[in-house]
Amino acid sequence: MTEELKQVIERAQQWLTPLYDAETQAQVRAMIEAEDKTELIEAFYRDLEFGTGGLRGIMGPGTNRMNKYIVGMATQGFANYLHKAFPDKNDISVVVGHDCRNNSRLFAETVANIFSANGIKVYLFEGLRPTPEVSFAIRHYGCQAGVNITASHNPKEYNGYKAYWEDGAQVLTPHDTGIIAEVNKVTMKDVLMEPDKDLIQIIGGETDYDYMQAVKSLIIDQNVILKQKDLNIVYSPLHGAGRVIIPMCLRSWGFENIHVVPEQMVIDGNFPTVVSPNPENAEAMTLGMQLGTKLGADLVIASDPDADRLAIVCRNDKGEWVIINGNQTCMMFCYYIINNMKALGKLKGNEYLVKTIVTSELIRKIADRQGVELTDEYTGFKWIANRIREWEGTHKYIGGGEESFGFLPYDKVRDKDSPASICLICEIAAYAKEHGMTLYEYLLNIYMEYGFQVENTINIVRPGKTGAEEIQQMMAGFRQNPPKEIAGSKVVTIKDFQLLKQYTDGKESDLVMPAKSNVLQYFMEDGLKVSVRPSGTEPKIKFYFEIPGNMPTPADYEKATADALARVADIRKSLGI
Repeated sequence: MTEELKQVIERAQQWLTPLYDAETQAQVRAMIEAEDKTELIEAFYRDLEFGTGGLRGIMGPGTNRMNKYIVGMATQGFANYLHKAFPDKNDISVVVGHDCRNNSRLFAETVANIFSANGIKVYLFEGLRPTPEVSFAIRHYGCQAGVNITASHNPKEYNGYKAYWEDGAQVLTPHDTGIIAEVNKVTMKDVLMEPDKDLIQIIGGETDYDYMQAVKSLIIDQNVILKQKDLNIVYSPLHGAGRVIIPMCLRSWGFENIHVVPEQMVIDGNFPTVVSPNPENAEAMTLGMQLGTKLGADLVIASDPDADRLAIVCRNDKGEWVIINGNQTCMMFCYYIINNMKALGKLKGNEYLVKTIVTSELIRKIADRQGVELTDEYTGFKWIANRIREWEGTHKYIGGGEESFGFLPYDKVRDKDSPASICLICEIAAYAKEHGMTLYEYLLNIYMEYGFQVENTINIVRPGKTGAEEIQQMMAGFRQNPPKEIAGSKVVTIKDFQLLKQYTDGKESDLVMPAKSNVLQYFMEDGLKVSVRPSGTEPKIKFYFEIPGNMPTPADYEKATADALARVADIRKSLGI
């Protein structure tokens, strides 16, 4: 027996005590006694740690799994940290929400019970709610923190635990490391399990109403919505938390012709109608497109299970359904917000937009030409929220997004917000229709004005302990032997966000960012951009390509796209992936 396996078994045996229920003990005992120890090792070789999105993992017994015990210890540690962070506050309060996943309600109630047992008031949502509404509620109720039980768009086997701070954003340093330090001190015997029911307040419809009013406040052009109130919209929540609130928000904006995908309105953590509940995957939109075809819809929209991300499908010039990717979505939002706020006299001069470092550089071109400030932040909306917090009171935030189908068009929420973004994309579609365009034609006009490029993302999945080590080795290899050319084009600039250094034609300079991050970027002579980033929430390493292309007319869009994507094989060959 190896030393590593011996340690794993010792860790697992700690779960064979009365602190854990009989079912859990039986499952752990079966793993210990199994001839193949792979499942045991994966479940116990480490503690599940906070990443860029908090806790996230496969559900099941074990220290490296999402279960009520890991959730309980995390919450006890979080409660201990809150008492340290607010030592003079006698009425600390938190919001607790959850999505549609298996065990989400159990985990949310576990969190609420433990916070209340620690003397902390809890606003617990009565049922599943969108992630952005949880963020909104933290600010709305003046809470010091919040927890949302969700694994976002991950497969059905996963669940997660997102920790939020008093500004409604996911925790950043020093609070993330502070919480981790407290959690690491906690064992099951330290967890206070007896709830104080007087400290748990159930919230629901009244918070929904206030959140809907906040979403409605971001309407840019009410007149265009009134003129196109019959815009034909098909919406799917993908079995998740947007099912009620998003159609209600759309109606509050003035849209009257809204249809839902009935099979996907059913709350179900097994996501029976899709292979993966990820709106980035075309397959997840199949039922929506089928209904859209039947009803002659103008556009088909979906939100992911926790309703923070959105996906948009519209008709091309042939009447076929095409999915608008995350970069295009973000680009359309930023273009519309700037141009239409300017046209209506709503820009005062101190507005700014935010994108993440791996999101399309075309957005910078749009902002620069229109004289609107734009900042680049790390991947993850907690960094966009950090920028909003730092500039609150001096600059006016008007929108920010990332390539992975997330956008936030106002500052009343501090996380991705699909209800607000879906309403706004419908306003954009209404504006396009009012001006004789489809949403697709509106997009192509932006390319004609600002230039064309194609974005492509490659995910290399490496699960488990060996996978994590392989990803580390890949990043080390890129740092030790940086490419001099990629796909036939010379590398002119390298940005290393782990070292916070930039190298341009051999000259070194500092990168000014709020923290270090394990990301590498390469900028080529011909405009090609490549970003490399290990995921903070999933066992994979991501490669982001921005490939310039030539699109003389809107009719050349498909050819220009194909020509640009033809370079992907050469890019991958240059990177050895």
